[in-house]
Amino acid sequence: MNITQFVEHSLGRWRSQRSAHHLIFSHFEAVQSVIDIVPLSPDDEEVINLCNSYDIAPSLAVSPFGMSWEGESDWDDNAQVKGSCILVPVPDPIIPNRGKLLRDQGYAETIAAAGDYHITEDGTFVLLTSYDRAAAEEKIWFANPNLRFRVSLIKTSEGSGVVTASFSSEIRSLSDNKIDT
Repeated sequence: MNITQFVEHSLGRWRSQRSAHHLIFSHFEAVQSVIDIVPLSPDDEEVINLCNSYDIAPSLAVSPFGMSWEGESDWDDNAQVKGSCILVPVPDPIIPNRGKLLRDQGYAETIAAAGDYHITEDGTFVLLTSYDRAAAEEKIWFANPNLRFRVSLIKTSEGSGVVTASFSSEIRSLSDNKIDT
């Protein structure tokens, strides 16, 4: 699997069930959400601006996409969880199945971020991202075309300790109807 195939497999509406262990707070959190992943044009102004902010030629980007999510967490009296971001894969021109993933909003911190990705021989997408105060490691793989799994670790910026560990199972919605969360 290459990055274009991975993005194509990811497009659509997903119902997600995430279990997170916030080790620093000794707290377990359950989050149910709906995630929409849509393709973006390489000519989209936000895609071009994101590439330019990292001094990367927009012509090097492949399969840019937008992701939005909305759901509920049991942490804070069923707090609403929602957001969106733009993601732009930039494959390494020399090493297959490796590259950068540009994000206008990061996973561990809500700042723009550029992570390093690679896709393993079994098709697992692995993303490593360093932030100002943390580092994130995410792995996503497909059990079948409509079921995928995601594991995320948020570590200290030095990478010496895990702050949060989470596991998500995500099922693709096969209907055009909006799924209520």
